[in-house]
Amino acid sequence: MVAAFAAVIVGFAALWSNPGRRINQIFFSASLHVATWLWFLFMAVTDPSLGLLWLRVTTAVGALLPLHLWFMKESIVAGGERISQVFVRSRWWLLASVLLAALSFTVWFIPGPITHRVDERHIYGWGYYAYTGGIVLMYGALCREAIAQMRALRGVGRLELQLVLLGGSSTVIAVLLLMVLRAVLGMPVLIKLQPLVILVFYTGLVIAITTHRIFDARQIMKVGVQKLALVTLVAAVAYLADQILEAILPEPFAFVVTTAVALWFAALLNGWLNRIFQFYPQDSAVRQAAYAVSRREVRVENLEQAFLTVLKGWGQTDAALVISGGPGPLRGGGIELAEGSSVLRTLRLIRWATPERLAREKPTPEFNELAHFLVEHGLGVLVIGEGPALTVVVGVGVAASRQPFTYPQVTQLMELASIIENALERAHFSVKAQRAEQLATVGLLGASLAHEIRNPLVSIKAFVQLLPQHYQDPAFREKFFRLIGDEVMRIDRLTEQLLDLASPRAYSAQVISLHPVLRSSLELVAAKAVDKRIPFLTDFQAAPDRVFTDASAAKQVLLNLCFNAIQAVEAHPGERWVKIATRNVEKGVEVLLEDSGPGIAPEIRPRLFQPFQSTKSSGFGLGLAICSDILASLDATISVDPAQPGRGATFRIVFPCQA
Repeated sequence: MVAAFAAVIVGFAALWSNPGRRINQIFFSASLHVATWLWFLFMAVTDPSLGLLWLRVTTAVGALLPLHLWFMKESIVAGGERISQVFVRSRWWLLASVLLAALSFTVWFIPGPITHRVDERHIYGWGYYAYTGGIVLMYGALCREAIAQMRALRGVGRLELQLVLLGGSSTVIAVLLLMVLRAVLGMPVLIKLQPLVILVFYTGLVIAITTHRIFDARQIMKVGVQKLALVTLVAAVAYLADQILEAILPEPFAFVVTTAVALWFAALLNGWLNRIFQFYPQDSAVRQAAYAVSRREVRVENLEQAFLTVLKGWGQTDAALVISGGPGPLRGGGIELAEGSSVLRTLRLIRWATPERLAREKPTPEFNELAHFLVEHGLGVLVIGEGPALTVVVGVGVAASRQPFTYPQVTQLMELASIIENALERAHFSVKAQRAEQLATVGLLGASLAHEIRNPLVSIKAFVQLLPQHYQDPAFREKFFRLIGDEVMRIDRLTEQLLDLASPRAYSAQVISLHPVLRSSLELVAAKAVDKRIPFLTDFQAAPDRVFTDASAAKQVLLNLCFNAIQAVEAHPGERWVKIATRNVEKGVEVLLEDSGPGIAPEIRPRLFQPFQSTKSSGFGLGLAICSDILASLDATISVDPAQPGRGATFRIVFPCQA
């Protein structure tokens, strides 16, 4: 009776989840059918006066179960076909079921009166064996037809038919196994487990087909076999260990050691079985690929393109989508999702969506709009990942096989979305940090350039004041015009470099001459170096000095290192100097920047290029981390030499010579 009540609850749950879906309606009617069969079975074993009558009724109701399964199969295969057409095709199944049900009430089934006590010994007639054979034939024909139709199906229908076949076959096998064990072991209680077994498999089938989570029958079967093997082998090892240890150890110690051995063997066996069955072989590979992308790329646009490639490979599709953004609209792939849009609001509520899930849910305007978004962009799955400052929506197109994405695949994609969100959030933070560091560098240059600009302005002012008195002097006029032009060009060049450094831009590598970039950078720090009485020594030996990089990026990195060197030398007593040298190396041109400061402490050196690592009392320790990211985006490298007694810090930058 508990099993019957549970079957009714399962049926109502299936109908409530989506009343308009035909397969849910058939599951509801099948649940009532199973509950009725279980109730008659209960009456057959509890009513001593009318037991045989209830047994006949039970077998008659059971004869109609293959017909119900056939309707279930047809609702999956036929799709939107009218129910009247399905009934027309089912006429032979209906006739066979009715004949077998009627056979249960004849003397050919069980000779004698229709009603008497159930505990009396019965002599089964030929009708009983014909009934059993007919039921077996119907289930066999149903199984054969399902396999044949499954080969022609694609998409979610194929998976649902696989689940029906798996659930029905598993139920029959489990019931037959209980009958065999009862006969071998002589345990009548095993027969009473049949309703529970049927209920478990039926409930699992209903959940697998009506829930919004899509499952693959083959994966379910592999998982079931793996878990069964795990439990069986661990139980056997635990039993043997317990028998052996009880003979040589006191019982409490034997129990503890047995438990430890069983747990160790379970962990070992579980890993081995996972490798043997290979449930999701692409899972670890795509996760490693995503981590490799997040480590390799530092620019937002490069990250998005690389992740799109990973997503397309994972989904075996030509379409993928990454939309990201902070508070406000999300953008990506030519698509913009407003903060309050129905698609984004619904996705945040349900976390992931597939066309199959939305078809199984109760239809609502929000779900319909989300389903339209999936169809419009050719997506087979859409998930959302949210972090403290960034939201990422990741979509993958319909696979080339047209197979729907199963729930385990959805969980994989949600893990990928988390990796993508973390990588993009770090990249966005890096861009903001670069901008902040860039403005800080501009601020440092401001005071230095004020002095540089003031000198030519003083010269121009003096000549302008003398111009009225010496205007008739040709030599004075010539000198005046030459000085005005030179000084204005100098001011223009300094301000242009300052504005170029301050303006945000996407770095783009091209072939440039490195030495002019170095010299222009030294011009910008010259005033500060003179003010601090720190000479800058140069030794440019690279010939040729052509490199493949971005001049603005190289200038920002060199300015950051120069200012760091000035601050280090300024605070260190003794000899004061900074040296910049270049030389040709195997893969490019190396820039060496060395100072006479205190050097880099050995404990800081391993994490020197990580964020928030600083030995100064001011600043956030982002400068070297940003320099490393900028250079990595341009295929250049930066390193620092090991500390040596009596020597300051030595940084080495290698710019590539070709793309």
